[in-house]
Amino acid sequence: MKLLRHFGEPTRRLFLLRTALPIIGLSLFVAMATTGLLLWSTVQTDGVAVSRQQSLVALIISKLESGVAHDQESVTVWDDAVTALRSHDTKWLDVNLGSWMHTYFGHDELYILDPDNEPVYASVGGSTVEPGSYRSIHSNTARLVDDLRARLKRGDTETVTKQVLTIGASDMAVISGHPAIVSIKPVVSDTGHIAQEPGQEFLHIAVRYLDGSLITSLRQDYLLDGARFSWVNMLARGEASYPLIDRSGSTIGFFVWQPYRPGASVFSQLGPMLVATFGLLLGGVIVVLMSLRRRTLKLIESEDRIYHLAHNDLLTALPNRSQFNDRLADALTRLPSTGEQLAILYLDLDRFKQVNDSFGHPAGDELLREFSDRLRRLTTEADTVARLGGDEFIIIQRQVAGEHEVKTLCERLIETARRPFEVAGVQVFVGVSVGAAFAPRDGCDRDELVRKADVALYHAKAAGRSGYVFFKAEMDQTLAMRKDLEQELRKALQVPGQIQVHYQPLYTADTNRMAGVEALARWSHAERGWVAPDLFVPLAEKTGLIDQLGELVLRKACLDAVSLPIDTLAVNVSALQLNNPSFAMKVTSILLEAQMDPRRLELEVTESTLSERPTECQRNIKALRSIGVRFAVDDFGTGFSSLGRLQTLDVDRIKIDRSFVQGFGRCNGEEAIVQAIIDMARVTGINTTAEGVETQSQCDFLRKLGCDQLQGFLLSKPVPKEELQNLLEGRSRRVSA
Repeated sequence: MKLLRHFGEPTRRLFLLRTALPIIGLSLFVAMATTGLLLWSTVQTDGVAVSRQQSLVALIISKLESGVAHDQESVTVWDDAVTALRSHDTKWLDVNLGSWMHTYFGHDELYILDPDNEPVYASVGGSTVEPGSYRSIHSNTARLVDDLRARLKRGDTETVTKQVLTIGASDMAVISGHPAIVSIKPVVSDTGHIAQEPGQEFLHIAVRYLDGSLITSLRQDYLLDGARFSWVNMLARGEASYPLIDRSGSTIGFFVWQPYRPGASVFSQLGPMLVATFGLLLGGVIVVLMSLRRRTLKLIESEDRIYHLAHNDLLTALPNRSQFNDRLADALTRLPSTGEQLAILYLDLDRFKQVNDSFGHPAGDELLREFSDRLRRLTTEADTVARLGGDEFIIIQRQVAGEHEVKTLCERLIETARRPFEVAGVQVFVGVSVGAAFAPRDGCDRDELVRKADVALYHAKAAGRSGYVFFKAEMDQTLAMRKDLEQELRKALQVPGQIQVHYQPLYTADTNRMAGVEALARWSHAERGWVAPDLFVPLAEKTGLIDQLGELVLRKACLDAVSLPIDTLAVNVSALQLNNPSFAMKVTSILLEAQMDPRRLELEVTESTLSERPTECQRNIKALRSIGVRFAVDDFGTGFSSLGRLQTLDVDRIKIDRSFVQGFGRCNGEEAIVQAIIDMARVTGINTTAEGVETQSQCDFLRKLGCDQLQGFLLSKPVPKEELQNLLEGRSRRVSA
């Protein structure tokens, strides 16, 4: 690197004295350096040539994929085809939609599915075969068929143009041992005179192998020498390849060929000439030296950039862990001489993973960048804001006057995180949890201070997220206590009476009538007394006890509610329970055991559970909805909730999180957010329940906003069954409307 720095001397005179003249004297060395430079250029040129040929192959495959779909439209947008399919005219189908497609367009396999996705025609290699042979490719086409029918049913015309007459679905797959393009098109009327129910059209499936005529075309028409198909990416010397990747991201094979390398060809011709003429072109040496000087200046610039990247986060440009450690060590070293106090704030975004899962990683990155900008605006130049990785951030707050100053910053951090983020074209809500430790109060060792802030963060999350906790010495004992509590919870689930179910009433906002109750787990410990649900429910989830706990609560609640004069029994269900393949069967069994109408049961889940891609969760929800069980979104407005997603959620009710209700009157815009949620829910036909109603003013304001149901300590705290019966019979005092 010192040698290269000579090429970046600030003046030409120094460059000539220190670099140019010595190199000219060592002409042989310069010749070797020049040769090396040319070799590098050769490699770069050949790399560009290979890259362009790979782009050409990609274009060919893309054109072929769209070409297959275009070929299909010549016979699928046709009244006669619709008529022939409905009349089961097999001969007509074979001539026009089968063998002709093979003969004229070279399609290798052709299938036709009826509206029930049953095969009614099949042709392989131009010959008619049993429709049942479609089973051999069913696994490759099932997802495409389902997606296409769903799009047809909702009238999707997004990809329809003057050239593309109908929507379709296509992908690459391995068919009959061949890499192939699979294309599906609906058979529709070209005049529009034949009535067809959207989503119930016949589907035409065409398969075009990629290892036959395409290979010949690559060799002859596109001059790709030695073109061939390979299942594995094993290349001979000098070969290049292009992967065939299906829409799921899986590689099914590779096109391999011997690329033309113009750089190597030119170098082989110029090499001898350069050796012979180098001694006569001393001026060329000077040109090369000047060129190296320019390159070195760029290299120095790049080095500075690399240094920056090594000490800063690439996504947010915040200091990374390495720079944070350096700054914290420096700040701790200065504490004895300055007498100041500093705080370490450990931040973790709540439910950030759901944002990535629902909207994609680019949306998650956009949220992280926006959150980083908000952190910068909340801190001073003396402070350090760093990103440790993922959704974890850390702040060094310098010159802290006292806990009240850190408390103020924590509250501002939580508030700024709760404001909606604009990502992926929608408003997304997340939260942040904060753990804080102080130096020198909690120590002056860098790693120990960060660890204590992390421990405080753990307690903040355990307390319900979107909060902050300052480290205390007794927190180190929590981990050991947690292990003890886990063992005691296991025993409690086996001992009748320790895990109890209390019920918090749900009142109609307009008539103040008790419309239902929410069943809540309560733990009566023999020695500890009542154990907070915020402590033992997350513990049950982390230790795998949530299925057993949830089943106990659901059974007890159903057995109690079957005799109560209420419309709705709401029970919380975690994503872990819903991911159990037998969950729907367990719920059905409990309902039968209690002889309870499924339509009275309402299961409360998080929005992320409803937003996941097809999983056991979705299958269980679908099965339970089919028997009448209702679903509600719990704590709406926290996590990654977004108003735009209300239109797509298949639920009967949303429960507005208590944090919004508690924020009424604080000039944080909570009233406007709740109003927007209620208005959007009303438009989509979803009922709303507000949680955490604790004052009469909150109650009156929610009624004014049009909220359907109210729940909170103002109306009733969670009570055992006996007290609930008293409330229902009117023996207990009820809060007036």
